[in-house]
Amino acid sequence: MAQVNTGLDVMAATGFAALSGQRVGLLVHPASVDRHLRPTAELMVAAGVDLRALFGPQHGIRGETQDNMIEWEGFTDPVTGVPAYSLYGEHRKPVPGMLADLDVLVIDLQDVGARYYTFIWTMYLCLQACAEAGKRVIVLDRPNPIGGRVTEGTVLEPEFSSFVGLAPIPMRHGLTIGEMARFVAAWGGVAVDLTVVWMEGWRRDLEFDRTGLPWVLPSPNMPTLDTARVYPGGCLLEGTTLSEGRGTTRPFEIFGAPYIDPLVLAERLASWSLPGCRVRPLHFEPTFHKYAGEVCGGVQVHVTDPARFESVVTYTAAITAIAQAWPAEFAWRQPPYEYETEKLPMDILAGGTRWREQVESGASPWQMKAEWTEQLAAFADASAEFRHYE
Repeated sequence: MAQVNTGLDVMAATGFAALSGQRVGLLVHPASVDRHLRPTAELMVAAGVDLRALFGPQHGIRGETQDNMIEWEGFTDPVTGVPAYSLYGEHRKPVPGMLADLDVLVIDLQDVGARYYTFIWTMYLCLQACAEAGKRVIVLDRPNPIGGRVTEGTVLEPEFSSFVGLAPIPMRHGLTIGEMARFVAAWGGVAVDLTVVWMEGWRRDLEFDRTGLPWVLPSPNMPTLDTARVYPGGCLLEGTTLSEGRGTTRPFEIFGAPYIDPLVLAERLASWSLPGCRVRPLHFEPTFHKYAGEVCGGVQVHVTDPARFESVVTYTAAITAIAQAWPAEFAWRQPPYEYETEKLPMDILAGGTRWREQVESGASPWQMKAEWTEQLAAFADASAEFRHYE
């Protein structure tokens, strides 16, 4: 197992020397901890950093809020005594007053490697705000938990930009959050004073369970590394009326609906020979969210070989199979979704209409994957100069 030091570990080892004499803001969530599980904010305060404000992305600084569109109010943090601002509520981009008392904004967020995970877009809007306000930004890098070699899925079309995709990246992007900061700043022409504190010991082939770092769920429905592994495809379930397993202990791994026969679904998926996983038929009863209190039929995706597993193909196959087997009951989710009130949530997630139209036309997941290849090659070229690690 490798010994990886995150950007936080690297900066803390210097006593946060780069922040000496600076008025500091900090964007964090529950997974913003060092290798000994000590929160970033507490480490900074103990080191004498002049911490003036905290900022929280979706789900809040403390990670207590569930699902989409649930907003939290600002408060005074009882540990540090500084104001804490929500960037998933009335404001998704810091307003000038939030930054006025700062010299530098430090961003320490654990991403999961998927386009729809909103933390990277909160970071992007912070880069914009700091550029406009003349404030420095320091991003403390963390591993892409599902590795940095593989990309999957469609690349976002500009007209489908939303808070689950603000730049032309694929569903599984293969970048660390520090690399992503550099990429989106350059792509968006954001002239910000940006520093990335790079990790020590991380390689692109390292998934999180080989880093020696503790897993802390970065959001309420991202409890395990296996959740992160399935999420690039599993999040597509949010664009349907299917339960994506919220209200169970295995969200995104477990999914289904009351009308589904688990054995029929599992048999259909087995016929596509999906690599790196086994699909187990089951029944489940969500405690909240879609179909709360109702018994659902469905499956659980068990990742057996992460190196071969293709999340986007697997969940494309699942949605296609359900749409074909139960056409009268299956439906696309209707707006609103993530602040968008007009476009179909599925088209927002897929980054265009083509993915949905292919499912509706009966295309196989392998036919759909073939169309992504050229898009992914173009993204690899566009992002190559921003990839720091080998």
